[in-house]
Amino acid sequence: MSEEEIQGSGFIVKDKRIFDAQGKVKDESGKTEIEEDRGKEKPKEEEKGSAPLPEVNFSSFLLSLSSSTLLHLGEIADPQSGEKKKDLVLAKQSIDIINLLKDKTKGNLTQEEENLLEHLLYDLRMRFVKASE
Repeated sequence: MSEEEIQGSGFIVKDKRIFDAQGKVKDESGKTEIEEDRGKEKPKEEEKGSAPLPEVNFSSFLLSLSSSTLLHLGEIADPQSGEKKKDLVLAKQSIDIINLLKDKTKGNLTQEEENLLEHLLYDLRMRFVKASE
């Protein structure tokens, strides 16, 4: 091929990277975004939701498991149907899971977490016995 043929058959290079040289995200037209979505209104789905979720830690995890146990014991109503249903098999399984956590975390908990775990297990076991009668 001659030089004229090479010069005449050019090609176009399009940058398809989603970031520019400064590391900012480009929008679809290739322009960079000036700021993140600060100050914009929250989507309506988030506004319709219930209260914000609590911080995820061991104590909140235990309280979540105990709430599901109370649901299975028929002590609290199902949030979707509003009905109280008793399922002792699932309640026992939830109590067993909490007990498993007690065994597996032995020596690794703070005093407050240990106290919470002991009190929850005692309370849930007593409620299970009462529901089994």
